Amino acid sequence: MSERRRIIVATADAFEGAAIYDGLSAHGFEPVWRSTTQAAADEMRSRPFDLLIADAAFALSGGLQDEGRPRNPLTPTILIGDAGSGQHVGLSGRTMQLTPPVDHAMLTCFVTMAFLQDKPVRRSVRKPVNRYQALVNGVHAHILDVSAEGLRLEMPGDHRGALPPSFAVRVPIADLAFTVRRMWTQPASSRVRGAWYGAVLSQNRTGVAQAWRSFVDTVSVVGEDSGTLVR
Repeated sequence: MSERRRIIVATADAFEGAAIYDGLSAHGFEPVWRSTTQAAADEMRSRPFDLLIADAAFALSGGLQDEGRPRNPLTPTILIGDAGSGQHVGLSGRTMQLTPPVDHAMLTCFVTMAFLQDKPVRRSVRKPVNRYQALVNGVHAHILDVSAEGLRLEMPGDHRGALPPSFAVRVPIADLAFTVRRMWTQPASSRVRGAWYGAVLSQNRTGVAQAWRSFVDTVSVVGEDSGTLVR
């Protein structure tokens, strides 16, 4: 039998904590709910864990974002509520934000995506581009780099809330529209104008995927001397 993923749930709201606990248990995870920051921190120190789900203000005020990271700096976090924009750099690439009230189907998707981030998908070179304009679920954004499998994009600094696990992208310059699956998130910070997202093409017609690869093959590249970008 495969080992169950251990998830720390840190929220002072007993109703919310119980609902999250029951939902995660039903999907085969091993949730551990703690209602104080001290109890959550003690639990995180006592045994290895795979994911932290926490109320944003609750977690950040108690320093939970730092617990466990010396053991495993890639441990992902899902924050419920507003974590601010850029003042908590330690949360960067392995943190997702979920807007309350909690939709438990969406939370399950976020949990699944957090664990999928451990599995590399990109197999081709990532090509940096000149901030091409895009529409992401109808919101103006910029594409930062592309590969045959997907892209990295930047949402505007005033965009609130995290993008869902799957979202629509339109690239006017190439007359392309497609669906992508989010693989990682990096919130805005002092060095990043807006939140960054890495995503791969998902559930598109064969012709759409081929058109995207053709675009990637012919796109103008910037910063070639710096080599392939890595996250």
